Amino acid sequence: MKTIVVCSGGLDSVTLAHKVAREHSLYALISFDYGQRHKKEIDFAADAAKDLGVRHHIVDLKPVGALLTGSSLTSDDVAVPDGHYAEETMRITVVPNRNAIMLSVAFGAAASAGADTVAAAMHGGDHFIYPDCRPDFINAFQKMQNHALEGVAQIRLYTPFINATKADIAAEAGRLGVPIERTWSCYKGEEVHCGRCGTCVERREALELARVPDPTVYIDREYWKQARAEHAMRKMAEG
Repeated sequence: MKTIVVCSGGLDSVTLAHKVAREHSLYALISFDYGQRHKKEIDFAADAAKDLGVRHHIVDLKPVGALLTGSSLTSDDVAVPDGHYAEETMRITVVPNRNAIMLSVAFGAAASAGADTVAAAMHGGDHFIYPDCRPDFINAFQKMQNHALEGVAQIRLYTPFINATKADIAAEAGRLGVPIERTWSCYKGEEVHCGRCGTCVERREALELARVPDPTVYIDREYWKQARAEHAMRKMAEG
């Protein structure tokens, strides 16, 4: 498979890039600047491309991102919430139609480059929060692209983590020797990972569950334990 990987620079997508490089044929990484407050993640995607010896394409979607208001990722006046990733409060991080837009661009790039696969790192833990990370979306998007590129190209959407947990991905990162500290997850985009936002909590929890060493620097390295306990208690109270 000659594959373009949609790579944000986060643990999931960088692990996917290493997986494709190991098991298939990695052609390039593609990242998107949509005005996200954690834009520094793109630098980590660039590092991954250098590590893997492939081209890195950065697509400027800032004018599009400016229209996708209401998310804490694209609006400075909406705070990124602290807490467990699976909490209802994390829905404020939804950027409407983000994956559909990015994947459409990636499929067009793949068709132009003669690639036959676009890979993306949606995983099972995303299903609760993000509608464009669910299996139904993946299947529908593939069907739509089959029509959109009929007679032009046949490109497959490869999502090997779609039913995996974050801990499964962390274990895969350990197996593949992914440099964990050279990935970026924090939605707040500060100098180092905050350790408190949903993605930081999810990252810390997953690496702990997978027993993969985490050399990442966090402002609050232990908060994930409190967030996990509070989430578990809330779930028990709900019945």
